[in-house]
Amino acid sequence: MFVYSYKVNPRPRQIIAINEAIRTSQFVRNKVLRYWMDNRGVGKTKMFRYNTLLRKQFKFVEDLNCHACQTAVERVLKAVNRFYSNCKQQIPGKKGYPKFKKNTRSVEYKISGWKLSHNRKHITFTDKKGIGTLKLIGSRDLNFYQLEQIKRVRIVRRADGYYVQFSVKLDPRDTVEPLTPSQNAVGIDVGIKYFLADSQGNIEPNPQFYRKGERQLNRLNRNKSKKYCKGKPQSRNYHKARVRYARKHLKVSRQREEYLKRVALRLIKSNDLVAYENLNVKGMVKNRHLAKSITDAGWSVFRQWLDYFGYKYGKITIAVSPHNTSQNCSNCGEKVQKSLSTRTHICIECGFVEDRDVNAAINILQRGLSTVGHTESYKLGEFDPLVSLEKSCGVTVGL
Repeated sequence: MFVYSYKVNPRPRQIIAINEAIRTSQFVRNKVLRYWMDNRGVGKTKMFRYNTLLRKQFKFVEDLNCHACQTAVERVLKAVNRFYSNCKQQIPGKKGYPKFKKNTRSVEYKISGWKLSHNRKHITFTDKKGIGTLKLIGSRDLNFYQLEQIKRVRIVRRADGYYVQFSVKLDPRDTVEPLTPSQNAVGIDVGIKYFLADSQGNIEPNPQFYRKGERQLNRLNRNKSKKYCKGKPQSRNYHKARVRYARKHLKVSRQREEYLKRVALRLIKSNDLVAYENLNVKGMVKNRHLAKSITDAGWSVFRQWLDYFGYKYGKITIAVSPHNTSQNCSNCGEKVQKSLSTRTHICIECGFVEDRDVNAAINILQRGLSTVGHTESYKLGEFDPLVSLEKSCGVTVGL
């Protein structure tokens, strides 16, 4: 599924209509969630029937397209199913009990409630909210896709304005030509001092977008706080300061996203196999000394883009266990204890000297190469090589 985003510049009356549609979607979601809380055990069918009852009971809900109301119910179902799944899997900590929303920023339509113009440059929302026609500003041409391929249309409100997003049913592999195999394999070790170091000795610097913009962010946040009036309706100056602060955060997040996409794409195009650490980032950010730096690096988002581009271009990406990748010597395998402040790996057994992160990247590549073949066999449902060897030779294979 591809998501194409277009900027729109609605008129003041259209802004009011869009905000009303977003509030209505939030109202339906919260009412259905309250119905689930009061009637524990109700299923999908009863939730959708309650949504139909809300449309008959409230005129402003009926004005919103019926499919947009259904997507609000689907959001509740997704939250409830995720909560039950976390409980069943006994995930430690909080299980993600569904919560009410008060700052929803989007409303989502399905295959009705909207209509594209003949040249696919304008979209008209046909429900009774009165949004009307919006001009799509973007470089992507929707004429390449059939209307049947557009499964969802979403209006999103962000700090810098409004956007219309189209979810197009399309396999990423169908959009690119197969790449010529590079016959290269690489292991990468992500870090804080460097964003990553690979097994070939290359180092990617850490741009630290949040750290560089932190001073300006703090100043904008102070200006926002000075204009806040507790217990009173907030002034226009406060809302202007709030928007300036939000826009700066949005700029930092976009800078980080584009950087991660660029690095991940370069790694995938230049290598046939990329091995990386299967880090527990959620647990690592609990360290209050490193949480800001880890979040600024964006390791989780980088891994998502790495897997996506690997699937798109038909390359192998494999996550390996991070245990002792920084401590073990990549040359002889001997364990060399070192603290985080020690940035050079020096093996006392074989005399191998290398940068700490490059040594870890070599270990990651070795683990990836040693497991990828067996992993693919298990995915295809083939035999376990150790069990087959025991049966054919009549011996017990030890580890």
